[in-house]
Amino acid sequence: MPPAVLSPRARRDLLEAVSWIARDNKAAALGLRDSLKEAALRIGRHPHLGIERPALASPPIRFLILTGYPYVLVYDADRQPALILRVLHGARDLPEIFAR
Repeated sequence: MPPAVLSPRARRDLLEAVSWIARDNKAAALGLRDSLKEAALRIGRHPHLGIERPALASPPIRFLILTGYPYVLVYDADRQPALILRVLHGARDLPEIFAR
């Protein structure tokens, strides 16, 4: 299976996060990017890996925490390849974001 792909919005989210982190720690910023690449491969192989959060978004939308980072990937598991919709910091108010 091909890796999950980033939507334009998810790409912007990632660039913003990497830029923010790189101000203080370039290695951590590159690590975030690499963790996302690995997660995209895992989602591609196992699209239902993430959890459903019906209070936030209806299926087939799933959520996966990035290994080693406080970021959440929000993705559409039914797309082929799976589509990463957002890359969000876990401390953000997810209910508020998804209420919009």
